[in-house]
Amino acid sequence: MDNSIPDKLYFKIGEVVSLTGIKAHVLRYWESEFGADIRPVKSSGRQRLYRRQDIELILQLKDLLYRQGFTIAGAKKKLHRKTCDHDSANQASAAELNLQLLQELRSDLIRLRKTLGS
Repeated sequence: MDNSIPDKLYFKIGEVVSLTGIKAHVLRYWESEFGADIRPVKSSGRQRLYRRQDIELILQLKDLLYRQGFTIAGAKKKLHRKTCDHDSANQASAAELNLQLLQELRSDLIRLRKTLGS
């Protein structure tokens, strides 16, 4: 989590420009390219309101595109791969937890069988 981002729920596009150094027209373009990932809500006045997670992703995209030299397509693949890797890690953790629970259940059942068999 980036500590330079103020602790607020929503940020107007001008605030995001100030925080990230990315111009408003570029932010709007990135929304069209990364629409599934950057989704500011619209206020009743149709103003974009970005959340902290949007700003963190914008900063990540800025790093990928400007510092690391990724293309838009390459950045999309990198973000998708990171999401898939995160999902895989969560599935592995869940599988390990399930295995541990099953082993505990088996041990409890063996103890219960011994208790009832005695």
